[in-house]
Amino acid sequence: MKSSSISDQILRLVKDRAYRPLELPALAAHLEVPDEQYDDFRAQAEALHGRGKIIITDVQTVLPPEMRGHAIGIYRANQRGFGFVVPTSLTTHGDLYIPVGQQKNAITGDTVLARVLKKGKRGDRTVYEGRIVRILERGRSQFVGALQKKRQRWFIVPEGKESHGPILIPDAKAKNAVEGMQVVVEITQYPSAKSEALGTIVEVLGRHGEPDVDTLSMIRHHDLPQDFSKRCKNQARRVATAYDPESACEGRIDLSGETIITIDPDNAKDFDDAISLRQSKGAWELGIHIADVSHFVKPGSALDDEAKERGNSVYFPGHVIPMLPETLSNGVCSLQEGVPRLVKSAFIRYDADGRVLDERVCNSVICSTRRLTYEQASLILDGRTGGFGRAVVNLVRKMDRLARVIQKRRLAEGMLVLDLPSVELILDERGAVVDVVPEDQSFSHTIIEMFMVEANEAVARLLTRAKAPHLRRIHPDPDQHSGETAAGILIGLGYDMDAHPGRFAIQQALKQVKGRPEALPVNLAVLRSMQRAEYSPRQIGHYALASECYTHFTSPIRRYPDLTIHRLLDRYIRGELTDEGHHNDVPSAHELTQLGTHLSHTERRAEAAERELRTVKVLRFLSNRVGDTLKGVITGVTDFGLFVQLDKYGIEGLVRREDLPDDWWTVLPESGCLVGEKTGQRYSIGDSAEVTIVRIDVPSRKLDLHLERRTSRTPRTPRKKAKTGNRPAAKPRRKSKSKKTRPRRRRTR
Repeated sequence: MKSSSISDQILRLVKDRAYRPLELPALAAHLEVPDEQYDDFRAQAEALHGRGKIIITDVQTVLPPEMRGHAIGIYRANQRGFGFVVPTSLTTHGDLYIPVGQQKNAITGDTVLARVLKKGKRGDRTVYEGRIVRILERGRSQFVGALQKKRQRWFIVPEGKESHGPILIPDAKAKNAVEGMQVVVEITQYPSAKSEALGTIVEVLGRHGEPDVDTLSMIRHHDLPQDFSKRCKNQARRVATAYDPESACEGRIDLSGETIITIDPDNAKDFDDAISLRQSKGAWELGIHIADVSHFVKPGSALDDEAKERGNSVYFPGHVIPMLPETLSNGVCSLQEGVPRLVKSAFIRYDADGRVLDERVCNSVICSTRRLTYEQASLILDGRTGGFGRAVVNLVRKMDRLARVIQKRRLAEGMLVLDLPSVELILDERGAVVDVVPEDQSFSHTIIEMFMVEANEAVARLLTRAKAPHLRRIHPDPDQHSGETAAGILIGLGYDMDAHPGRFAIQQALKQVKGRPEALPVNLAVLRSMQRAEYSPRQIGHYALASECYTHFTSPIRRYPDLTIHRLLDRYIRGELTDEGHHNDVPSAHELTQLGTHLSHTERRAEAAERELRTVKVLRFLSNRVGDTLKGVITGVTDFGLFVQLDKYGIEGLVRREDLPDDWWTVLPESGCLVGEKTGQRYSIGDSAEVTIVRIDVPSRKLDLHLERRTSRTPRTPRKKAKTGNRPAAKPRRKSKSKKTRPRRRRTR
């Protein structure tokens, strides 16, 4: 295919009236561009973009030139009729407001094309709003909710935080469903300005509110896989039955006589990482041994196809949706105590200061000496060693010392560590929450985390030196707007901070707030300022870890990206990858980009489902505590109220504006506070609060609170200047250059 031919084909397709915007890889696939010509295709597309013939957005979506002044994004509806388009790429206007009547039949979750209009000025900022001109892709067609009946009409109101109107069900009795049952509804007619949405029941899940029904609802709501295909399960059974440890161990380094341990949560069933450690002559040799799933799951097999489609395991409270059948994930792949297991071992040598001297990988076989829980490892480190062998005790203590040295080095390099306390849900035999307790935060968790990060980085360096294209775990630097927002909150809380803080300034600020009431909102602000980590072949590093070269290698039982790295390491170990960069039969950059996009999606889907089900379970638990007064901290201020996170339950609720004292309330977003002009009362992010639970709406995930008492933060004295820039260095305080918005006033009665 000639370059001119590629350009002509791109232009013909993009100018076609039926064209729907595609990302570059999808456009190449549509035009049937061979993999070996993808780089030329991309170059020609970028050349057309440079000449103004086409538009390529920040997320590589290709648009015709007449679509300048438009934005592509995900539509989010509001119950009051208006909505917002959340752009898929960085824009100057941020989320785009869509007035009532301008949504063009879009519903929450749809990917839309919106025209961007300037609507004047507010202070020194330009105000934009949008008009949806095209629905590019429907977000979903199936919704979950409780079957209701009103005035002889059957309907559901879809569950979730997204705002959806009711879906009418003309044939509700077709599935023998009764009022109060949780059902899955397929939309047969999308809503319009003249008619409501219509749907039909495709599945009855059970009685609304039951713990197992909540879990099943979340699986359907997020379109998660559930049962494995019969072909996949049969293949897993055959692979496990055919496994012969003696023959499988041939050609591998035998480490079965080494002291090697696993440290995992108490309820873990699959163990995919184990640790060994030697120390001699002032140097350490750390061994990270990872279950060799690639030995059992071959490319192109039914097992591989299903694992790739799932992308990862999903961990719900009391329930797991595994990436691989349990015959493998909890069986022959799992590094169980006292059983020979196949692994890929990464060995890293360190000097006394935790600096890497060299690294190597090999195929080996281990026999785990002891399976420890995090609690047991903490007991050993606390000196309570009864019941643990001397070799295991010595190993855990050495691991503790090395992990602290590595952590110190990584912090000096700029690694960011967020302190976001999490809670553990205590469930009864039905799966309902009976208590909520703080999650274990002992250093034993950090030991394993440090070692896994080091192993992932070491493997990424080896593959990079070999110039082997592979899926990296990338974390882009924060965009300027988000960084300014986080810095503004810190400045408003009294911390000396540059308007564009570097990682060391953020690191220092996180250190200063530790243990203070404002620690939670500051950590949340920093988290929200960051972009999401994703899978991609691009070498742009990992911002939060301060790593130039990073991948995922350590969890192949539960993450498909790690499995792809293991397969590539097999070739590296066999000497088939050289630093000349000429590699046959390895995925192209185009293929890796597509795979990375898919796996990033399945990861985000799993995280959203896990987070939402935890919220549902906690809300159901709190439903019996309406009227209780609890302690919390103000984590957000808006013109419609205050967000307060409950200390014990780790869940956020809303104190509505109309429930605050009668006043003219002014929102000061740059300083994170709400000020009453008449009384001078001030509610600030980081203030401690006592709140009463007023109302809980589990289907819409809403927790309404009433503010009983608020305690202002103790002023910080003396102030300490945060370090700024990209290296540790003190700088004088500068005035924030971020744009200020005019405070919005609301009258509350």
